[in-house]
Amino acid sequence: MDVSRRDFLKLSTAIAGAMVLPACTLNSARETKDGYFYDITAEPTTSELVPGYQTDVLGFSGQIPAPTIRCRQGEKVTIRFTNKLNEPTTIHWHGLRIPIEMDGVPFLSQPPIMPGETFVYEFTPPDAGTFWYHPHMNSVVQLGMGLVGAIVVEEARPVQFDAEQVMLLKHWHLDEQGRWKKLMVPRLSARMGTPGEWGTVNGKHEPTYELPQHAMTRLRLANVDNTITYPIAVEGAQAWIIAIDGNPIREPMKLAQHKIAPGMRLDLAIEAPAAGQQFQVVQMKGRFAFPMANFRSVSSALQPGKPVPALPLNPIPAPDLANAEELHFVFEWEGAVTPASNDGKSMPKFWLMNKRAWEGMSKENIPAPLASLKRGKTYIFDLKNVTQYHHPIHLHGHTFTVLEMDGKPVTPFHTDTVLLGKNGHAKAAFVADNPGRWMYHCHVIEHMKTGLMGYIEVV
Repeated sequence: MDVSRRDFLKLSTAIAGAMVLPACTLNSARETKDGYFYDITAEPTTSELVPGYQTDVLGFSGQIPAPTIRCRQGEKVTIRFTNKLNEPTTIHWHGLRIPIEMDGVPFLSQPPIMPGETFVYEFTPPDAGTFWYHPHMNSVVQLGMGLVGAIVVEEARPVQFDAEQVMLLKHWHLDEQGRWKKLMVPRLSARMGTPGEWGTVNGKHEPTYELPQHAMTRLRLANVDNTITYPIAVEGAQAWIIAIDGNPIREPMKLAQHKIAPGMRLDLAIEAPAAGQQFQVVQMKGRFAFPMANFRSVSSALQPGKPVPALPLNPIPAPDLANAEELHFVFEWEGAVTPASNDGKSMPKFWLMNKRAWEGMSKENIPAPLASLKRGKTYIFDLKNVTQYHHPIHLHGHTFTVLEMDGKPVTPFHTDTVLLGKNGHAKAAFVADNPGRWMYHCHVIEHMKTGLMGYIEVV
């Protein structure tokens, strides 16, 4: 069964028959003969993140959570974006394999969007799944203060679920009265990063959602945090992993616990329990579970026992491993820490990628790439973390096929962000089929801003 674009964009109605639990208002979306069209802004606003207190934040279209952009695999989407901030910005579409001109990296793929300016992003997503969007300028502040949102690409042929929920996971750097604390503490930037203290899902602390009993439910989790890695589990129901970082896996896998670091996503399938019962999505810390969101079942005519729907695999190019070239990347501390300047505006350098810290970039000064790749050739990136802190390594414009984790072969899976744990090691292959200069960095934002960033070029 197909659906019209008009129905597809109505938050209050079923998408391919599913009950979509509201996270924001999509009053900026409309159907056109050419595909899906959105008008969004980035602007200062306020939000009641801590109950009873208003906090000054930055929001896409002035909303926390941001509008969820919905489109469909293989169909064009147009996002007309206006910058209403008092500083330049861009939008990066995290995980989407789209043309370099739409990637949203200032100077490398587009000029910064100045205050009051409008830029039109247009692309046709080749892959279905759960992705997200955020700026790539002044990232500690712009992401930290709220400029994060989900982009959901529906399958070309709709997959049937009874209900769906998008969940943006984020800790805010706030005190108990909603006042801002420091977004970045240099001594922590040189370690795990500066964690926020007020945990939310879609801008709410431990929200509760209602589901029809026995509803086969798709949960789309996205870690939009600057710093924190979430070990995710579900209590009170059996959950199945159906997609990792926007990419379906071949066989649904029972969830015990799964880590999603900043930038990463996880799609779960869960059958809602009988009316009156509930389950929780929790963050594990050792043996202890901390609730993130609650789901309560209400009466419905749905019957139990539905199979977990199969998701079609995305058309990720198969790597030619027999003829692949292996490149090595080591992520480590810088031996000598460069202090910030007296004016407090210079960013310290704490981290190195292949002995290089990110030098910064301007229109007249584009640093040399970390590697120059031949278009159409397969590469295996050998990734080594020689520190005791997590590094989620994200590559723009391409999708990895992970082959090994910590020296052991794994069932290959697709991702755009490879999580390296303490002294972690991974091997990930991909076909360099998307020409351009593509950012390549750690998605712990402070690590990125203090050295763990560079780019590769595909020519």
